[in-house]
Amino acid sequence: MPRSVKVGVIGAGPGGLLAARELRREGHKVTVFEKSTRVGGTWVYDPTTDSDPLSLAPDRVAVHGSLYRSLRTNLPRQLMGFLDYEFPEPSESFVDPRAFPAHKEVLVFLEAFARDFGIVELVRFGAEVVRVWQEGIEGWWAVEWRNTDGMVTAENFDAVVVCNGHHSEPMLAEIPGIEKWRGKQMHSHNYRIPEPFRDQVVIVIGMGPSSLDISREISKVAKEVHIASRAKDTIVGKLDCHDNIWQHKMIKAVHEDCEVEFDDGSSLPADVILHCTGFKYHYPFLQINEFISNEDNRVGPLYKHVFPPPVAPWLSFVGIPNKLQSRWIARVLSGKVTLPSDEDMMASIETYYQELEHVGRPKHHTHNLHPNEIEYLNWLASEVDLPPIEEWRLQMYRAAIENLKSHNDGYRDNWNAAYWTEKSISVPKRNPESNGNISTEGCE
Repeated sequence: MPRSVKVGVIGAGPGGLLAARELRREGHKVTVFEKSTRVGGTWVYDPTTDSDPLSLAPDRVAVHGSLYRSLRTNLPRQLMGFLDYEFPEPSESFVDPRAFPAHKEVLVFLEAFARDFGIVELVRFGAEVVRVWQEGIEGWWAVEWRNTDGMVTAENFDAVVVCNGHHSEPMLAEIPGIEKWRGKQMHSHNYRIPEPFRDQVVIVIGMGPSSLDISREISKVAKEVHIASRAKDTIVGKLDCHDNIWQHKMIKAVHEDCEVEFDDGSSLPADVILHCTGFKYHYPFLQINEFISNEDNRVGPLYKHVFPPPVAPWLSFVGIPNKLQSRWIARVLSGKVTLPSDEDMMASIETYYQELEHVGRPKHHTHNLHPNEIEYLNWLASEVDLPPIEEWRLQMYRAAIENLKSHNDGYRDNWNAAYWTEKSISVPKRNPESNGNISTEGCE
């Protein structure tokens, strides 16, 4: 007999919405805690920023979102939806008909998803989770939250699913001499528009999607833009088709007079250092240090990046690398899927850590599944009785990743949408009553 349990879900972003739907489909009683006033999480654009541009000050006024005004998806719309609830085709879009739409359309999509599946009624808005702990061994999980009036309340649950995202707590580059730097610094978390960089010399650290977008956008108003990276394949010099963008090896040191030295031997005076260096996993509300740690951005030990063995399945994480985990969690909690023993889960985790060490991957890349993300997705699919990811989706995904890695300025608008329209047979239409599972969702 399947069991029904009371579950607290933390966050009403994409991960939390999907978790809530899958949990309720399995017959569980679901409450979603969301500190803001709407669903969407990181896809809600906020023009304000942290009061500290580096987001280091513990007493800063913090902003959850990291979207810049011009942000577009870095996966095409056919890969942005769910297996039974697809993203609108260009002809159906009232927001942005491009193959790679802007963030506004993603938010509209998520809001429609939440309405169509009745998830909004499960969300407690204006409820910021401040503490989560377990009441004794194998006891209830207590969730303590604060409402907009400052009142703090606690409620007990059988299980807690953590879906608070990981694009709010910036990770910064370590730069020798930075404590004496007299210029400006900020993290891309606090970037919104290019205008503040007008006529300035800007150093952008990083070679990811946000660095690619922001450096090109800033170059339209800045005097010069210099991109610093640890990437081994960095080609030092001026970028083709750009009069004021240069690529460098990583910053070697900075000086009090605002001079910046690079590992490639060059140096120059700069006005701003902009860290496009990613984010930390951050769970300040969790009081379970004896079960799980977050060291150098490795959250663990987690079985398959989801369950901490000592308290599985009653505590789980969605969205550390992926969101297809939601249906798996829901079925484990209902008893339809059984986890291995604690010992076997720990052995699996240790084997994975050893594999990472063997190939030389640093600890902070623990949850970066590339190039094995498809293998992981298909493993999750098999756990919940779904077929492997369709071949056309795999081909499109690989093509999109290669497009992104090319660092071609116009990779989104040069995408051959007509080719993929012919290739991708039929994508399932929206059906809120369907029993299909979620797929991955791409985002910047």
